[in-house]
Amino acid sequence: MAAKIEIPNELKQDLPQNKWGKTLGATPIVMTVIATMLAGLASSEMTKAQYDRSAAAQLQSKAGDQWSFYQAKKLRSASARNSLDLLAATVDITPLTAEVLPNIDASTVTALVKNELPPATPAKFDDAVNTAIADVASDAPEAETTAALVKIKPATLADSLTAAKAAADAFDSATKPVNKVVDKLDDTLMTGDKNVFRSFSAARLRYAAARYDAEAKLNQAVASIYELQVRQNNYTAEKHHKRSAKFFYGMLAAQLAVIIATFSIAARQKSFLWSLAAAAGLAAVSFSVYVYLYV
Repeated sequence: MAAKIEIPNELKQDLPQNKWGKTLGATPIVMTVIATMLAGLASSEMTKAQYDRSAAAQLQSKAGDQWSFYQAKKLRSASARNSLDLLAATVDITPLTAEVLPNIDASTVTALVKNELPPATPAKFDDAVNTAIADVASDAPEAETTAALVKIKPATLADSLTAAKAAADAFDSATKPVNKVVDKLDDTLMTGDKNVFRSFSAARLRYAAARYDAEAKLNQAVASIYELQVRQNNYTAEKHHKRSAKFFYGMLAAQLAVIIATFSIAARQKSFLWSLAAAAGLAAVSFSVYVYLYV
């Protein structure tokens, strides 16, 4: 069983024998607890800042991958269009008709003959997300972009990323059957009528260019959401870093209160100095609450 804490008689004589006096007598202990608590909060905020920085770096890598996909597909689209221009400049090309294509499905006929892709429905984002994407794309001032990002919840960005990926996957799934048929037709028609093969080649190049453009646009949407997540994580990391610093200052104030109280006991000027210690501790608590709620 813990021993009962007794205040020395000499100390009792210098402290008023009421609740306020007992409160002043407990000041060093209370301030020590507060200093420890604030040190833990400062450390916790710094850990959160480091975590957000690490998460931002990982997201930046993923965004880079999506931008690489975007650039590669735009290059493939440009290459297909250049090949088509070269083909059209060297030989006469007759329009491709469904009659010359052996037993193919309607979606492939639509893609090659009508030059119409399967539907590539882009993901729909919240207005705040669209505003932030536009700010980043236009290289708006950092303060303006940050103000737009503050209005967006992390869960909203996560949902937007899921929607963007789903749209890209849906288009990929819709074009896969057509791509397989086109590859088979390329092998089949290559050894047949040259005019038909040239018409098919031109249609295939037009389809490939349009498909790569559509895929690039969908990859761009995914990359844009990743970029917003990077900026949002960097912003929250900076916020946690500032909170950590200010909790640290609060801890120093609480430790100062303990030191003042200790010196007051040693100097036996307890009434005034212990009151000063209590005021310093109260200031530390008030400041920490302000940081927690408003900073």
